[in-house]
Amino acid sequence: MMAPILKEAKDKLGDTATIIKVDIDRNRETAQHFQIQGVPTLILFKNGQVKWRQSGVVPANTLVQVINQYGN
Repeated sequence: MMAPILKEAKDKLGDTATIIKVDIDRNRETAQHFQIQGVPTLILFKNGQVKWRQSGVVPANTLVQVINQYGN
């Protein structure tokens, strides 16, 4: 469900952000490290620090707004 939303957000953001999708079934250590308990879980990093986190589906426009807000 998130794949088309992430693509739409990436299309709007261009090279200003990198969007990475992680399969938590194949990367259990990463899921544990970031305490991911539900999918989808979106985490925004800036300079290696978590700036925003949300569980559940987020519309592309909201995701773009969040990235722009924390990207500056």
